Amino acid sequence: MPVAARELVAASAGAWSHTRGLGLMLGLLPLLTGCILTADKLDPALDVAKTYRAAEGAPGKAVPQPDWWRSFRSSELTDLMEQSRAANLSIAAAVAQIVEADAQARIAGAALLPTVSGAADVTRSRSSSAGAGGGTGAASAAGAVGGGGSSDITVYSTSLTASYVLDFWGHNRALTRAAEENAVASRFNREVVELTQLVSVANTYFLVLEGQDRLRVARENTVAAERILKLIDDRFKSGTAAALDVAQQASLVAIQRASIPPLVVQIDQNKATLGLLVARSPEHITVRGGSLNRIAVPQVAPGLPSELLTQRPDIRQAEAKLGGADANVDAARTAFFPTIQLTAQRGVESAALASLFGPGAAFYSLAAGLTQPIFDGGALLGQLDLQRGTREELLQDYRMTVISAFTDVEKALVAVAQYTRQEMLQRDAVVQSRLAFKLSEDKLRGGVLDLPTLLQVEQTLFTQEDMLVQVRFSRLEAVVSLYQALGGGWQLDKQLEKEAKLTPRREVTDR
Repeated sequence: MPVAARELVAASAGAWSHTRGLGLMLGLLPLLTGCILTADKLDPALDVAKTYRAAEGAPGKAVPQPDWWRSFRSSELTDLMEQSRAANLSIAAAVAQIVEADAQARIAGAALLPTVSGAADVTRSRSSSAGAGGGTGAASAAGAVGGGGSSDITVYSTSLTASYVLDFWGHNRALTRAAEENAVASRFNREVVELTQLVSVANTYFLVLEGQDRLRVARENTVAAERILKLIDDRFKSGTAAALDVAQQASLVAIQRASIPPLVVQIDQNKATLGLLVARSPEHITVRGGSLNRIAVPQVAPGLPSELLTQRPDIRQAEAKLGGADANVDAARTAFFPTIQLTAQRGVESAALASLFGPGAAFYSLAAGLTQPIFDGGALLGQLDLQRGTREELLQDYRMTVISAFTDVEKALVAVAQYTRQEMLQRDAVVQSRLAFKLSEDKLRGGVLDLPTLLQVEQTLFTQEDMLVQVRFSRLEAVVSLYQALGGGWQLDKQLEKEAKLTPRREVTDR
């Protein structure tokens, strides 16, 4: 290794000393290539608002906690979240993608270092000397064994070869930087996948609770409808009610009974979905559930829009991808320049194994090569345009990701505020509907209420109670969406922050 390294340096000096005019040609290349090799500035031109329009009062600066699901105060939900973080298959696949991206970065970075290889050979050959009048001097020096006008020659050799491509224009450095940016992006992608899966766990669990609450309401309303049916049937038997009255109430009872099976389907299917999210078969997962009324509704501070650029892993992922595309453009641009390769070889060769490392057995070779693209049918220009187009696409994706993030927060804030208000109004509607139903049932028992009014009161109560459960779910879903829109309490760890510094910072403008 030390010998090969010294020869590599000597090769570089020797090659440059024997190629007059090479420096002049390299100096003229940027002028010859013109605007093709001119670097263009990347500016996403973000427009960031100072506050969220839907935020009430002064914007809070506290970001959600990383374990934001604990704020719902459900031990079962917390347990499901922890299981998903540890065993979710989508998260595991994202982790594998990190391994792949790191390997690609190492492969790309290997081009920045010289390659060194060793070889050892033993060659035995026999040559014919018929008609030559005897063996040659080389055969005698090799200790040939004569017989019948032929000789055997054995040659031993061993060598080290070092090769290095001078990254004079930064082509390999650009490719390495692109691979490193993609590796950073893969880490952000893992955080995006985890947040998405955790949000799915929370929403699916709340769907189970919603189904259980609606099923409970449907069964209670069925019992109430059956009770009213019995009262009407008693009046029919006594001659104070018509057969039509009995049929109408029986129809309402049948409708309530028919609403139960779809709710059972919703509950069981969402339990099975939870099993998938925690990487367990439906037969091996037990979800007790309960009621949405036992779930706390946390207050979430949205913070400032400018903070969202560092709070959401999908924004940082898009930023890293854009940095990688920018590096690929640099690599495509430097492909127009010549490639300079240095090669050095040092070794020993002898016809006798005992003298392999003797004074006269050493040999070496030095080489320097330069390859300049002259005509490629437009392939290099096409590659440059391809990388520029990819970069432009990712730039627009980055802008869209940022704007979508602001939009997600605004939509979630509006949903949380309005569903909170709707739940309060819906609870009042249920209270009034229950009161009307109680008064109607009392009057029915006293024989002073017409049945069409009772049917209308019943249908109103059943509808409003079911709607209250759905509004409660919508409110909790909106809170989860707000957590997701704010990045789910995601925080950039120190190692990832160090790696993310490879990505150039983007300028933003406050309005």
